[in-house]
Amino acid sequence: MLFETYRGMVNHCIQVGLQKNITSRFRLTEEVYRELHNGLHTWYILSAVEKACAILKNYRKAKRKGLAVKEPYVSRDFISIGNQAYKITGDKLRLPTEPKRYLYTPLNRYTLKALSEPTLKLGSVTLTVRTVSISFSKETAEIEPRGYVGVDSNLDNITTYDTSGNVEAFDLSKATRIKQTYREVKSRFKRNDVRVRRRLFHKYGLKQKNRISQILHHISKEIVQQAKQADQGIVMEKLTGIRKLYRKGNGQGRFYRGIMNSWSFRELQRQIEYKAKWEGLLVTYVHARNTSKKCSICGLKTIPEENRTLRCPLHGVVDRDVNAARNILARGLRFKPVGQPVEGMVTEPKMVIRQLDGCQSNSTLTPTLD
Repeated sequence: MLFETYRGMVNHCIQVGLQKNITSRFRLTEEVYRELHNGLHTWYILSAVEKACAILKNYRKAKRKGLAVKEPYVSRDFISIGNQAYKITGDKLRLPTEPKRYLYTPLNRYTLKALSEPTLKLGSVTLTVRTVSISFSKETAEIEPRGYVGVDSNLDNITTYDTSGNVEAFDLSKATRIKQTYREVKSRFKRNDVRVRRRLFHKYGLKQKNRISQILHHISKEIVQQAKQADQGIVMEKLTGIRKLYRKGNGQGRFYRGIMNSWSFRELQRQIEYKAKWEGLLVTYVHARNTSKKCSICGLKTIPEENRTLRCPLHGVVDRDVNAARNILARGLRFKPVGQPVEGMVTEPKMVIRQLDGCQSNSTLTPTLD
Protein backbone atom coordinates (compact mmCIF):
# COMPACT_ATOMS: atom_id res chain seq x y z
CA MET A 1 0.00 0.00 0.00
CA LEU A 2 2.85 2.38 0.84
CA PHE A 3 4.58 1.65 -2.49
CA GLU A 4 1.40 2.36 -4.46
CA THR A 5 0.81 5.62 -2.60
CA TYR A 6 4.35 6.83 -3.17
CA ARG A 7 4.25 5.89 -6.85
CA GLY A 8 0.99 7.80 -7.26
CA MET A 9 2.56 10.86 -5.58
CA VAL A 10 5.52 10.84 -7.98
CA ASN A 11 3.27 10.45 -11.04
CA HIS A 12 1.02 13.28 -9.85
CA CYS A 13 4.05 15.56 -9.48
CA ILE A 14 5.17 14.63 -13.00
CA GLN A 15 1.76 15.45 -14.48
CA VAL A 16 1.61 18.81 -12.71
CA GLY A 17 5.14 19.64 -13.84
CA LEU A 18 4.25 18.83 -17.47
CA GLN A 19 0.92 20.68 -17.49
CA LYS A 20 2.23 23.87 -15.89
CA ASN A 21 5.76 23.66 -17.33
CA ILE A 22 7.38 23.80 -13.90
CA THR A 23 11.15 23.33 -13.79
CA SER A 24 11.89 24.47 -10.23
CA ARG A 25 11.70 22.01 -7.37
CA PHE A 26 10.68 24.79 -4.98
CA ARG A 27 7.80 25.88 -7.22
CA LEU A 28 6.63 22.30 -7.76
CA THR A 29 6.64 21.74 -4.00
CA GLU A 30 4.43 24.80 -3.49
CA GLU A 31 2.07 23.58 -6.20
CA VAL A 32 1.48 20.01 -4.97
CA TYR A 33 2.23 20.10 -1.25
CA ARG A 34 -1.35 20.59 -0.06
CA GLU A 35 -2.71 18.01 -2.51
CA LEU A 36 -0.23 15.34 -1.41
CA HIS A 37 -0.66 15.92 2.31
CA ASN A 38 -2.63 12.70 2.84
CA GLY A 39 -1.41 11.59 6.26
CA LEU A 40 2.01 10.30 5.21
CA HIS A 41 5.14 11.78 6.70
CA THR A 42 6.33 15.03 5.10
CA TRP A 43 9.57 13.37 3.96
CA TYR A 44 7.66 11.29 1.41
CA ILE A 45 6.17 14.41 -0.18
CA LEU A 46 9.55 16.09 -0.48
CA SER A 47 11.12 12.91 -1.86
CA ALA A 48 8.34 12.46 -4.43
CA VAL A 49 8.84 16.04 -5.64
CA GLU A 50 12.60 15.52 -5.91
CA LYS A 51 12.21 12.30 -7.90
CA ALA A 52 9.65 13.90 -10.20
CA CYS A 53 11.96 16.86 -10.88
CA ALA A 54 14.83 14.51 -11.78
CA ILE A 55 12.59 12.54 -14.18
CA LEU A 56 11.27 15.75 -15.78
CA LYS A 57 14.79 17.07 -16.22
CA ASN A 58 15.87 13.94 -18.14
CA TYR A 59 12.67 14.04 -20.21
CA ARG A 60 13.17 17.67 -21.25
CA LYS A 61 16.83 17.03 -22.01
CA ALA A 62 15.87 14.18 -24.36
CA LYS A 63 13.23 16.37 -26.04
CA ARG A 64 15.78 19.11 -26.69
CA LYS A 65 18.01 16.55 -28.39
CA GLY A 66 15.15 15.63 -30.70
CA LEU A 67 14.75 12.09 -29.40
CA ALA A 68 11.40 10.31 -29.67
CA VAL A 69 10.42 9.85 -26.01
CA LYS A 70 7.08 9.23 -24.34
CA GLU A 71 5.74 11.27 -21.46
CA PRO A 72 7.32 9.92 -18.27
CA TYR A 73 5.35 7.61 -16.01
CA VAL A 74 6.63 5.64 -13.02
CA SER A 75 5.43 2.03 -12.95
CA ARG A 76 8.09 0.50 -10.68
CA ASP A 77 7.39 0.03 -6.97
CA PHE A 78 10.03 1.85 -4.95
CA ILE A 79 10.42 4.40 -2.15
CA SER A 80 13.35 6.76 -1.70
CA ILE A 81 13.84 9.12 1.24
CA GLY A 82 16.74 11.24 2.48
CA ASN A 83 19.18 10.50 5.28
CA GLN A 84 17.39 12.77 7.75
CA ALA A 85 14.20 10.73 7.59
CA TYR A 86 15.49 7.35 8.76
CA LYS A 87 17.56 6.09 11.67
CA ILE A 88 19.47 2.90 12.46
CA THR A 89 18.50 1.68 15.92
CA GLY A 90 20.32 -1.43 17.04
CA ASP A 91 20.12 -3.95 14.18
CA LYS A 92 17.06 -2.39 12.52
CA LEU A 93 16.35 0.41 10.09
CA ARG A 94 13.61 2.74 11.34
CA LEU A 95 11.52 4.42 8.65
CA PRO A 96 8.68 6.90 9.30
CA THR A 97 5.27 6.12 7.80
CA GLU A 98 3.08 8.67 9.53
CA PRO A 99 3.86 11.28 12.19
CA LYS A 100 5.12 9.36 15.27
CA ARG A 101 4.57 5.98 13.55
CA TYR A 102 7.48 3.94 12.22
CA LEU A 103 8.30 0.87 10.17
CA TYR A 104 11.24 -1.30 11.30
CA THR A 105 13.31 -3.35 8.84
CA PRO A 106 16.01 -5.77 10.10
CA LEU A 107 19.56 -5.42 8.73
CA ASN A 108 22.02 -8.29 8.32
CA ARG A 109 25.42 -8.43 10.02
CA TYR A 110 27.35 -7.59 6.88
CA THR A 111 25.41 -4.37 6.34
CA LEU A 112 25.75 -3.35 9.99
CA LYS A 113 29.50 -3.98 9.89
CA ALA A 114 29.91 -1.96 6.69
CA LEU A 115 27.92 0.98 8.08
CA SER A 116 29.65 0.97 11.47
CA GLU A 117 32.76 2.75 10.15
CA PRO A 118 32.83 6.17 11.86
CA THR A 119 34.14 8.05 8.79
CA LEU A 120 31.12 7.14 6.65
CA LYS A 121 28.36 9.61 5.89
CA LEU A 122 24.96 8.00 5.34
CA GLY A 123 22.93 9.06 2.31
CA SER A 124 19.46 8.26 1.04
CA VAL A 125 17.72 4.91 1.42
CA THR A 126 15.79 3.21 -1.39
CA LEU A 127 13.27 0.44 -0.78
CA THR A 128 11.84 -1.98 -3.32
CA VAL A 129 9.60 -4.99 -2.79
CA ARG A 130 12.63 -7.23 -2.15
CA THR A 131 15.59 -4.99 -1.31
CA VAL A 132 16.72 -2.13 0.91
CA SER A 133 19.62 -0.02 -0.44
CA ILE A 134 21.45 2.43 1.82
CA SER A 135 23.88 4.78 0.10
CA PHE A 136 26.87 6.14 1.97
CA SER A 137 29.95 8.21 1.24
CA LYS A 138 33.25 9.19 2.77
CA GLU A 139 35.90 11.84 2.24
CA THR A 140 39.01 10.50 0.56
CA ALA A 141 42.34 12.21 0.07
CA GLU A 142 43.49 12.00 -3.53
CA ILE A 143 46.76 10.06 -3.83
CA GLU A 144 49.52 11.66 -5.88
CA PRO A 145 50.11 9.03 -8.58
CA ARG A 146 53.63 7.68 -9.08
CA GLY A 147 52.56 6.21 -12.42
CA TYR A 148 49.54 5.49 -14.60
CA VAL A 149 47.83 2.49 -16.14
CA GLY A 150 45.96 2.57 -19.46
CA VAL A 151 42.81 0.44 -19.71
CA ASP A 152 41.61 -0.74 -23.13
CA SER A 153 38.03 -2.07 -23.18
CA ASN A 154 37.04 -4.73 -25.70
CA LEU A 155 34.10 -7.05 -26.13
CA ASP A 156 35.89 -10.21 -24.95
CA ASN A 157 38.77 -8.84 -22.86
CA ILE A 158 40.15 -5.91 -20.89
CA THR A 159 43.83 -5.09 -21.44
CA THR A 160 45.93 -2.87 -19.17
CA TYR A 161 49.37 -1.36 -19.69
CA ASP A 162 51.14 0.73 -17.04
CA THR A 163 54.17 3.04 -17.00
CA SER A 164 56.35 0.21 -15.64
CA GLY A 165 55.72 -1.82 -18.80
CA ASN A 166 53.44 -4.42 -17.20
CA VAL A 167 50.65 -5.85 -19.34
CA GLU A 168 47.67 -7.80 -18.08
CA ALA A 169 44.60 -9.11 -19.91
CA PHE A 170 41.29 -10.03 -18.24
CA ASP A 171 39.04 -12.50 -20.01
CA LEU A 172 35.46 -11.32 -20.67
CA SER A 173 34.44 -14.08 -23.08
CA LYS A 174 32.31 -15.72 -20.39
CA ALA A 175 30.17 -12.58 -20.12
CA THR A 176 29.71 -12.55 -23.91
CA ARG A 177 28.63 -16.21 -23.88
CA ILE A 178 26.12 -15.56 -21.09
CA LYS A 179 24.52 -12.72 -23.05
CA GLN A 180 24.34 -14.82 -26.20
CA THR A 181 22.72 -17.72 -24.30
CA TYR A 182 20.01 -15.54 -22.79
CA ARG A 183 19.46 -13.82 -26.14
CA GLU A 184 18.80 -17.19 -27.77
CA VAL A 185 16.51 -18.31 -24.94
CA LYS A 186 14.39 -15.16 -25.17
CA SER A 187 14.20 -15.40 -28.97
CA ARG A 188 12.35 -18.73 -28.65
CA PHE A 189 9.42 -17.33 -26.66
CA LYS A 190 6.33 -18.04 -28.78
CA ARG A 191 3.51 -17.23 -26.34
CA ASN A 192 1.21 -14.66 -27.94
CA ASP A 193 0.54 -12.80 -24.70
CA VAL A 194 2.26 -9.50 -24.00
CA ARG A 195 1.94 -9.84 -20.23
CA VAL A 196 3.49 -13.32 -20.16
CA ARG A 197 6.33 -12.30 -22.48
CA ARG A 198 7.03 -9.20 -20.41
CA ARG A 199 7.18 -11.25 -17.21
CA LEU A 200 9.51 -13.85 -18.73
CA PHE A 201 11.75 -11.22 -20.32
CA HIS A 202 12.04 -9.50 -16.95
CA LYS A 203 12.87 -12.79 -15.23
CA TYR A 204 15.65 -13.82 -17.62
CA GLY A 205 16.89 -10.25 -18.03
CA LEU A 206 17.38 -9.95 -14.28
CA LYS A 207 19.30 -13.25 -14.16
CA GLN A 208 21.57 -12.12 -16.97
CA LYS A 209 22.16 -8.73 -15.36
CA ASN A 210 23.15 -10.26 -12.02
CA ARG A 211 25.60 -12.73 -13.57
CA ILE A 212 27.25 -10.11 -15.78
CA SER A 213 27.43 -7.57 -12.98
CA GLN A 214 29.29 -9.96 -10.70
CA ILE A 215 31.88 -10.77 -13.38
CA LEU A 216 32.45 -7.06 -14.03
CA HIS A 217 32.72 -6.36 -10.30
CA HIS A 218 35.56 -8.85 -9.86
CA ILE A 219 37.48 -7.55 -12.87
CA SER A 220 37.09 -3.89 -11.85
CA LYS A 221 38.10 -4.73 -8.29
CA GLU A 222 41.26 -6.47 -9.51
CA ILE A 223 42.24 -3.53 -11.74
CA VAL A 224 41.75 -0.99 -8.95
CA GLN A 225 43.62 -3.09 -6.39
CA GLN A 226 46.64 -3.41 -8.67
CA ALA A 227 46.60 0.33 -9.34
CA LYS A 228 46.35 1.04 -5.61
CA GLN A 229 49.31 -1.19 -4.76
CA ALA A 230 51.48 0.72 -7.25
CA ASP A 231 49.96 4.18 -6.49
CA GLN A 232 48.91 4.55 -10.11
CA GLY A 233 46.27 6.70 -11.74
CA ILE A 234 43.86 5.09 -14.20
CA VAL A 235 43.38 6.24 -17.81
CA MET A 236 40.35 5.03 -19.82
CA GLU A 237 38.73 5.76 -23.17
CA LYS A 238 35.82 8.15 -23.57
CA LEU A 239 33.49 5.89 -25.57
CA THR A 240 30.56 8.28 -26.02
CA GLY A 241 28.36 7.80 -29.07
CA ILE A 242 29.57 4.28 -29.79
CA ARG A 243 26.01 2.90 -29.87
CA LYS A 244 25.33 4.96 -33.01
CA LEU A 245 27.77 2.75 -34.90
CA TYR A 246 25.55 -0.31 -34.50
CA ARG A 247 22.10 0.89 -35.48
CA LYS A 248 19.70 -0.63 -37.97
CA GLY A 249 20.51 0.56 -41.47
CA ASN A 250 24.28 0.78 -40.97
CA GLY A 251 24.88 -2.24 -43.21
CA GLN A 252 25.41 -4.69 -40.34
CA GLY A 253 23.55 -7.91 -39.59
CA ARG A 254 21.06 -8.22 -36.77
CA PHE A 255 23.15 -10.85 -35.00
CA TYR A 256 26.26 -8.65 -35.04
CA ARG A 257 24.33 -5.58 -33.87
CA GLY A 258 22.86 -7.60 -31.00
CA ILE A 259 26.32 -8.65 -29.82
CA MET A 260 27.84 -5.17 -30.02
CA ASN A 261 24.88 -3.37 -28.44
CA SER A 262 25.02 -5.75 -25.47
CA TRP A 263 28.62 -4.73 -24.76
CA SER A 264 28.78 -3.52 -21.11
CA PHE A 265 31.72 -1.15 -21.55
CA ARG A 266 30.14 1.76 -19.65
CA GLU A 267 29.14 -0.38 -16.67
CA LEU A 268 32.71 -1.63 -16.30
CA GLN A 269 34.09 1.91 -16.54
CA ARG A 270 31.57 3.11 -13.97
CA GLN A 271 32.63 0.40 -11.53
CA ILE A 272 36.32 1.10 -12.03
CA GLU A 273 35.75 4.84 -11.58
CA TYR A 274 33.82 4.74 -8.32
CA LYS A 275 36.09 2.08 -6.80
CA ALA A 276 39.17 4.07 -7.77
CA LYS A 277 37.75 7.29 -6.31
CA TRP A 278 36.82 5.40 -3.15
CA GLU A 279 40.53 4.56 -2.78
CA GLY A 280 41.66 8.11 -3.69
CA LEU A 281 43.05 7.18 -7.12
CA LEU A 282 42.98 9.62 -10.02
CA VAL A 283 40.78 8.65 -12.99
CA THR A 284 41.25 10.28 -16.41
CA TYR A 285 39.34 9.85 -19.68
CA VAL A 286 40.91 10.40 -23.11
CA HIS A 287 39.53 10.37 -26.66
CA ALA A 288 39.37 6.91 -28.21
CA ARG A 289 39.93 7.92 -31.83
CA ASN A 290 42.50 5.70 -33.61
CA THR A 291 43.86 4.14 -30.42
CA SER A 292 43.66 0.72 -32.13
CA LYS A 293 44.90 1.89 -35.55
CA LYS A 294 48.07 3.91 -34.92
CA CYS A 295 51.32 2.36 -33.79
CA SER A 296 52.05 3.26 -30.18
CA ILE A 297 55.79 3.55 -30.93
CA CYS A 298 56.00 5.63 -34.10
CA GLY A 299 52.42 6.82 -34.67
CA LEU A 300 52.12 5.37 -38.19
CA LYS A 301 48.90 3.76 -39.37
CA THR A 302 48.95 -0.01 -38.90
CA ILE A 303 47.56 -2.84 -41.06
CA PRO A 304 45.12 -5.30 -39.40
CA GLU A 305 46.13 -8.95 -39.46
CA GLU A 306 44.82 -12.21 -38.00
CA ASN A 307 44.41 -13.09 -34.29
CA ARG A 308 43.93 -9.48 -33.16
CA THR A 309 47.36 -8.34 -34.32
CA LEU A 310 48.53 -5.29 -36.26
CA ARG A 311 51.49 -4.77 -38.55
CA CYS A 312 53.45 -1.53 -38.34
CA PRO A 313 55.56 -0.59 -41.41
CA LEU A 314 58.54 0.09 -39.11
CA HIS A 315 58.11 -2.09 -36.02
CA GLY A 316 56.46 -5.25 -37.34
CA VAL A 317 53.64 -7.19 -35.70
CA VAL A 318 52.13 -5.95 -32.44
CA ASP A 319 49.19 -7.11 -30.36
CA ARG A 320 46.18 -4.92 -31.11
CA ASP A 321 44.91 -4.68 -27.52
CA VAL A 322 48.35 -3.96 -26.04
CA ASN A 323 48.93 -1.30 -28.71
CA ALA A 324 45.60 0.37 -27.84
CA ALA A 325 46.39 0.31 -24.10
CA ARG A 326 49.77 1.96 -24.82
CA ASN A 327 48.12 4.70 -26.86
CA ILE A 328 45.54 5.32 -24.13
CA LEU A 329 48.31 5.56 -21.54
CA ALA A 330 50.32 7.93 -23.77
CA ARG A 331 47.33 10.25 -24.20
CA GLY A 332 46.74 10.22 -20.46
CA LEU A 333 50.35 11.22 -19.87
CA ARG A 334 50.01 13.99 -22.50
CA PHE A 335 53.09 13.15 -24.54
CA LYS A 336 53.47 12.14 -28.18
CA PRO A 337 54.65 8.60 -28.99
CA VAL A 338 58.20 9.67 -29.95
CA GLY A 339 61.43 10.16 -28.03
CA GLN A 340 62.80 8.54 -24.93
CA PRO A 341 59.54 7.92 -22.98
CA VAL A 342 58.41 5.54 -25.72
CA GLU A 343 61.69 3.62 -25.91
CA GLY A 344 60.68 1.81 -22.77
CA MET A 345 57.60 0.51 -24.63
CA VAL A 346 59.42 -1.06 -27.59
CA THR A 347 60.09 -4.44 -25.97
CA GLU A 348 57.09 -6.73 -26.05
CA PRO A 349 56.27 -7.56 -22.41
CA LYS A 350 54.95 -10.88 -21.24
CA MET A 351 51.17 -10.91 -21.11
CA VAL A 352 49.33 -12.48 -18.20
CA ILE A 353 45.75 -13.60 -18.95
CA ARG A 354 43.46 -13.90 -15.98
CA GLN A 355 40.07 -15.52 -15.87
CA LEU A 356 37.79 -14.31 -13.11
CA ASP A 357 34.78 -16.38 -12.19
CA GLY A 358 31.97 -14.31 -10.76
CA CYS A 359 30.95 -17.15 -8.41
CA GLN A 360 34.23 -17.40 -6.47
CA SER A 361 34.12 -14.27 -4.32
CA ASN A 362 31.79 -12.82 -1.77
CA SER A 363 29.50 -9.98 -2.83
CA THR A 364 30.24 -6.45 -1.66
CA LEU A 365 28.25 -3.31 -0.99
CA THR A 366 28.30 -0.69 -3.75
CA PRO A 367 28.97 2.70 -2.11
CA THR A 368 28.36 6.08 -3.70
CA LEU A 369 30.69 9.04 -3.62
CA ASP A 370 30.18 12.74 -3.16
